[in-house]
Amino acid sequence: MEVSGSSYPHTVYVIAGPTAVGKTGVAIKLARHLNTSILSADSRQCYKGMAIGTAQPSVAQQQEVKHYFINEFPVTDALTAADFESLSLQYLDEVFATNNTAVVVGGTGLYIKALCDGLDDMPDISEQVATEVNEHYRLQGLHWLQDAVHFEDPEFYAQAEVHNPARLLRALIFKRSTGESIIHFRTGAKKHRPFNIVKIGLELPREVLYEQINQRVEGMMQDGLVDEVKALVPYRHLKNLQTVGYTEVFEYLDGDDMLEEAITKIKQHTRNYAKRQMTWFKRDKEMTWLQADDEDIVAKITATKA
Repeated sequence: MEVSGSSYPHTVYVIAGPTAVGKTGVAIKLARHLNTSILSADSRQCYKGMAIGTAQPSVAQQQEVKHYFINEFPVTDALTAADFESLSLQYLDEVFATNNTAVVVGGTGLYIKALCDGLDDMPDISEQVATEVNEHYRLQGLHWLQDAVHFEDPEFYAQAEVHNPARLLRALIFKRSTGESIIHFRTGAKKHRPFNIVKIGLELPREVLYEQINQRVEGMMQDGLVDEVKALVPYRHLKNLQTVGYTEVFEYLDGDDMLEEAITKIKQHTRNYAKRQMTWFKRDKEMTWLQADDEDIVAKITATKA
């Protein structure tokens, strides 16, 4: 299938949106309609041993449609958005060898940006520094992180989303690794991509999304999230596990919280994460927004021009 008005023979459909909005289901419907494969753009679903807490597509879903970047790497691998940029282009080359279209789905905004626009060239960071900073953050929390960035990189802090720990962590690790502020390496220049890109954002009324988040968390607990996290305790210091659903269960296992308290925290922190995702994606003026539960969503997606 070729997109009307397109300038390249190949087209990537990007399905973005907040966690629990229903991206996986829509992506599978679209991929089946197009008879193509799915590339995940999620910074955690790519790791082994994290199937429940990251809401990886089920085994049945992965058998129904071929998925890339799902359950592929050991949790000890520290993949970056730059790694994803390189890998995603390789995956797409493989898909385009037999298909004119591909579906990309995920909620990690930086990964989607890496694929669609490319990333600025950055110097390498120290893995030791990254481990130390993430451990400090785990033990001392957001206020410590905000103070550290404010003191060590005031230039970045002045324009930062100060309640977004992922961005603050990246900035602090970069500063301590290189001695430079990360903002000096940002050019904003887009890289050329030899395919059309159709960006679709999925949304739902807030109360509906929040209820789906609550139901997802309850389902994760029933599916064995606590046991999954127990198996990952030896790796809890890794950045890959400093994420919603895992940090709260680690605290429960430490005896800091009762299980019900941990579940409540996961729900709240997931809602907070969904808000940050929407803030990121709503800034993208190339995104066409659709209701995730629209019965005609596949037709509307394929009718959207690049």
